[in-house]
Amino acid sequence: MKLKLYTIISLLVLLTSCRSAEKLYNRGDYDGAVELATKKLAKKPGDTELIGIVRDAYRFAVDDHESRIRNLSNSQSELRFEQILAQYGSLQRLYEAIRRSPTAFDVVQPTDYSSYLQTYREEAGNVREYRGDDLMAQNTKQSFRQAYTEYQKALSLKPGDVVLKQKADEAYWSAVTHISIQPLSRFGIQYTQYGFDYNQFDQDLLRYLNNHRQGQFLNFFGMNQPGVRADFNVELRFSDVNIGRYHDQRETREVTKQVVSKEIIHSKDSVTREYITVKAKITTTTRTLQANALLQAIARDTSGDRRVWSDTYRGDYNWVARFATYTGDERALSDEDKKMINSRETYPPENDQIIRIIMQEIRSKTECGISDYFNRYQ
Repeated sequence: MKLKLYTIISLLVLLTSCRSAEKLYNRGDYDGAVELATKKLAKKPGDTELIGIVRDAYRFAVDDHESRIRNLSNSQSELRFEQILAQYGSLQRLYEAIRRSPTAFDVVQPTDYSSYLQTYREEAGNVREYRGDDLMAQNTKQSFRQAYTEYQKALSLKPGDVVLKQKADEAYWSAVTHISIQPLSRFGIQYTQYGFDYNQFDQDLLRYLNNHRQGQFLNFFGMNQPGVRADFNVELRFSDVNIGRYHDQRETREVTKQVVSKEIIHSKDSVTREYITVKAKITTTTRTLQANALLQAIARDTSGDRRVWSDTYRGDYNWVARFATYTGDERALSDEDKKMINSRETYPPENDQIIRIIMQEIRSKTECGISDYFNRYQ
C-alpha cells in the first residue's frame, strides 16, 4: 500500500513538472521552458513530453534571440555590442542547460555560441574603452569619474587587460578630489613644554577622515604623499591651551541644633530632659578651574589660493570640587554637613591631563566639520 502511494505521488510530481514547463512554453517564456524541462529530464530521461518541450522551446528561443541580434546589429546604439553579447549569453546558457541532459542533447543538438561570446565581449569592451578615452579628453573631475566607470565596465568585459588597468588607475587618480591636511600650526607658548603629542593629533585626524569619507573619490593626506597634487589645502591654526589658575570661593554659614544636656529619670514612665542650643560655623570652599583652546580650520582651493570654507572649534574644560571645614560644636552638624566636611581637599588634575581632554574634544569637532564639508562637496 505504501509503495503504491509513493508511486502515485511520484507520478503527480512528474506530471506537475511537465505542466510547469508546458505553462512556461505556452506563455512564450521559451528560455525558462528549456531550462526547467532539461532539469526535470535528469530525473526521468525518457519522458517524451519533456523532450518535446525542450526541442520546440529551444527552436523558438533561438529564433527569438537571433531576431533580436539582427535588429541590434542594424541599430546605431554605441552599446549595441553589449546588448548583442547579452543575447548570445542567453543562447549559450540554453546550450549549457541542454548539454547537461544527454537525452535532450542528442535530440536537440544545440549550437555552441562560445566563440560569439568572445568576439562580442571584445567588441563591447573596446567600445567602453573608447568612451572612457573621450571622457578623459574633456579634462574635468566629472568626466574623469565617468571615464573611470567606463574603464571599470571595460575591464569586466576584458579582464586582465594591462593597458586598460593603467587607464582605469589614471582616471581614478584624476577623478579623486585630493585634500591635503596641513600639520597643526600652534600659536602661543603657555603650555608648549607639556607632553601632548601633536603629531598623533594629525595622524588620528587623517585616519578618521579617510575612514568616514562618503564615496570613492575623496583622498585625505598629510604632507608626505609624493606624486599627488592637492586640490585643496586645509590649514589648522591652533591657539595653545589656556589653563587658568584654580579659584577658591568660600562661603561661611552658622548652624544650630538643640541637644539634650541633662536627663532625669523619675520612674520607668517619667523622664525629664533639659535642652541646650549648640552652634557651629561651616566654611564651604568651591574650587574651580577653567581651561580652553581654539582651532580654526581653513580650506583653500589650490588653483587660486581661494578660501572656500572655514570653521572654528572650541574645546572647554570646567573642573569643580567642593569641601568644607567647621569650628564649634560638632553636635550641631547634620549628616549632610559631616559628609561635606569629611570630603578631602581636592586639587585640579595635572595640566597634561587637561590638555588631552581639551584636544580630544577639539579633534572630534574638527573631524566632523572637515568630513561633513568635503562629503557634501563631492
